[in-house]
Amino acid sequence: MTENEELSGLHGEEIQLPDIKYKPGLNKLDSFDWLKDIAFIPEETDIVEIRFKNTRKGFFRNVNSLRLETGDIVAVEASPGHDIGRVSMVGPIIDERLKKLKIHPSSDDLKKVYRKAKAVDIIKWEEAKKLETPTMLRSRQIAEELKLNMKIGDVEYQGDKTKAIFYYIADERVDFRQLIKVLADEFRVRIEMRQIGARQEAGRIGGIGSCGRELCCATHISNFVSVTTTHAKYQELSLNPQKLAGQCSKLKCCLNFEFDCYVDAQRSFPPRDVPLELADSTAHFQKMEVHKNIYWYSTDPGAPINLTPVPVGRVREILQLNRKGQKPDKLIIAAESAELSAVSHDILGNNSLTRFDVPDTKDHQRHSQKRKNRRFNDKRNN
Repeated sequence: MTENEELSGLHGEEIQLPDIKYKPGLNKLDSFDWLKDIAFIPEETDIVEIRFKNTRKGFFRNVNSLRLETGDIVAVEASPGHDIGRVSMVGPIIDERLKKLKIHPSSDDLKKVYRKAKAVDIIKWEEAKKLETPTMLRSRQIAEELKLNMKIGDVEYQGDKTKAIFYYIADERVDFRQLIKVLADEFRVRIEMRQIGARQEAGRIGGIGSCGRELCCATHISNFVSVTTTHAKYQELSLNPQKLAGQCSKLKCCLNFEFDCYVDAQRSFPPRDVPLELADSTAHFQKMEVHKNIYWYSTDPGAPINLTPVPVGRVREILQLNRKGQKPDKLIIAAESAELSAVSHDILGNNSLTRFDVPDTKDHQRHSQKRKNRRFNDKRNN
């Protein structure tokens, strides 16, 4: 007997299962198994990783020795009842993951995987997901009526519809004890409040960033790392909040992407807060180009005018001379100045942007003669 026939006998009518499509690798909560193609496979583990909604993941013990693969929908132990999730990681890679997160595999805190989800489980799970949006909208109205300074961003129902997790954003501490009582009476489920940050909220909503690409937090970032203005200073970016802030009004996560590269490049750089003493003046640091190894100096410390590019090696040399009490005549020698003044060649400089618009001479004359003949015939006919 098939699952549809079984459900038909239970409910008296045929129930069509929802068409649930899944392709591994297209979800940011998927985990990459880098041990998959390695010939030596260590001993199998009975622990699997299950993902749920809103970056929620957990490790569960496969006590029934089920043959699980990535993408399988399973019913797992919850408190209370059971929950429905997808398998995101199986096999030997689990041991490496547990070591990284410092989780002991023999821990008794790991909940169990009951079974692969049956048709009844999936239908109930789909019904629970359909309740999330109306529940979120109604809970926002209740929070507004109670005058609570918070925003409920999302609601996640447990697979068996016995529990609901309310994700909220708040700038300060919120006393939501009365809210929990009202929500429990309204929806008849167990209530759990979980606070999230502005970055998690932006990742849940999604959008297009100033770079023209989809937001990183909505595509591949699942663990958010703090970003400070120090990241912008090391990369010589102007401290303009409008340019450095993302759609979540926080500093952009992409400031972290190249931060280590800039830090490594500046490890051997000379100090910037020490002015360069010359024979007739003093040069003060204004800015630098990290990957070109160039410092820019000006003789006026207050106004960045008449900037002079100086290689890092030359700066280090002048500082060593200053320590010995010597002052060089020039900030930069002639050979280095010629090298810095070299400009890149424009490979399209000899080609006009309208070069394809210039017609061929013979074709142009032929078409011009046709237009003249056409105008002459029109005048004669009129």
